[in-house]
Parts: sequence; C-alpha cells; structure tokens
Amino acid sequence: MVALITDPNLEDRLIAQRRADGTDKYDEVWEGMYVMAPMANNEHQDLVDDLCTILTLAVKWPGLGRVNPGVNVSDRKTQWQENYRCPDVAVFLNETQAKDCGTHWFGGPDLAIEIISPFDRSTEKVPFYAKVGVRELIFIQRDPWAIVLHRLTNDRLIEVGRSTSADSRMLASQVVPLNWQLQLIDGQSAIQVFHHDGEQNWTIAVR
Repeated sequence: MVALITDPNLEDRLIAQRRADGTDKYDEVWEGMYVMAPMANNEHQDLVDDLCTILTLAVKWPGLGRVNPGVNVSDRKTQWQENYRCPDVAVFLNETQAKDCGTHWFGGPDLAIEIISPFDRSTEKVPFYAKVGVRELIFIQRDPWAIVLHRLTNDRLIEVGRSTSADSRMLASQVVPLNWQLQLIDGQSAIQVFHHDGEQNWTIAVR
C-alpha cells in the first residue's frame, strides 16, 4: 500500500518523528518527493554487515578505496536534499569521479549494492544510479535468492549476469577484485565471494 500525503503539517510531523526515533535511516528524496522506506529486518542488516566486512578486507584495508554501509548519493552539490538515494553498501575507489561533500556524495559510487526488501523500490533506482555514474550495481534478491549484476554501458546500467540456485554462474566484477556466486550448500542458499587473487573466499549462508 502507498500513501500520498498532501497535508504539509502532517508531512512535517511524520518526517520529524521518523528522524527523532531513528527510523529515517533509509528514507530518500526522489526529485523532491520524500520516500519513506520500511525499516530493514534483521536478515537485511546482517547481509549489509557481512558484505561490508568482505569489501573492507578486499578494498578498504588494501588501500584501494572506501566502503560505506549506506550513504547519501545525489546528483547535485548544493540542495542535495531535493534528490538523493541511499544504497545499502557503497564502494568509492581512490580514483572515483564522485566528490565527497561531507553530508553526501556528489556522484555515484563505483560499486553500489542494494538488498531488496518487501515493499521497497530498489529496482526503480536504476536510472538514477546510471545518471550519477555508478559503474556496477548489484541487487541481492531474496525469496527466491539471486545475485544480479548490472554494469554501466553507454550511460545505462545493463544487467550482465544473474546467479541463482538453479543457474549458479560466477559473476566477475570489473570494479572490485571479487567474483560473486549464489550456491546451494547442503540444501541452503549461500552467497559465495571469491577474491581475484585465488586465495581468499567467503561464504554468507542465507537460507
């Protein structure tokens, strides 16, 4: 269900309440429209933590760039609050074209990851992410599980691969030194991440 609120006083009270109780963490503004995202469940939070840990080991600690669990990404330097999105995980490499403005990034991360939750609108962010120059975008789909890789091609983010339990193909990143794969291990879905060095790998058991 979607609610359209045209009462500015009620809108202000709702936004203020969400900011006060901390439920606005994933709220965004789409071309001036305030989008209230549902609070992420425990599985979602665990996935963000695991993915950030792996990317920290593969990218941040080797000095290749920065890893953030949720940041404000906008297409403008000033008045950015009028249009921004918050990917679940964002990687900005040292040579990134995005600008760190303190409160937000002007321009997209080199790699963005979105974990799809019930009733969210993550898949509708693709045109925005292409506009701000996200080089690779990964969707982690749940129920059924899938890893979907998009890559920026001619100013569009195009799906270049999908890994599922039925088709457990390897998805190779061209941005970070990692390959991604969904596998069934003892009947349970798992996200497998393999470092390009051929030595490091990680398994995230999901369901």
